Amino acid sequence: MPALPVYRWRLAPEGLATFRQLRALGLRPGGQPVVAQLERPRRRRGPLVAFLYRIDRAKPVRPMTPAKRAALERANAARRICPACGRDAGYRIPPSLGMCVPCADAPQLAA
Repeated sequence: MPALPVYRWRLAPEGLATFRQLRALGLRPGGQPVVAQLERPRRRRGPLVAFLYRIDRAKPVRPMTPAKRAALERANAARRICPACGRDAGYRIPPSLGMCVPCADAPQLAA
């Protein structure tokens, strides 16, 4: 198996893009294999790695169907309901708290 070519940060050739760059263009990899790797050096840690895909072989992003949009809205609505007080928090409840911010702060305020 041949190794992938590795390019340094901002030195990738034209015609290659990361997943996020493809998404910004309204494209998706579409099942094509990774053709290269992009590395961004960091201090005291290993480099950040991004995979590169060919733009000319990318396919358009599939449109959102009404059923998928409804399922996403239900999932996001479930994440907004506080399990402690049962109210809609108006934002997605952080998993680190497990409840809305007022309910999480209530024990601290009572003490």
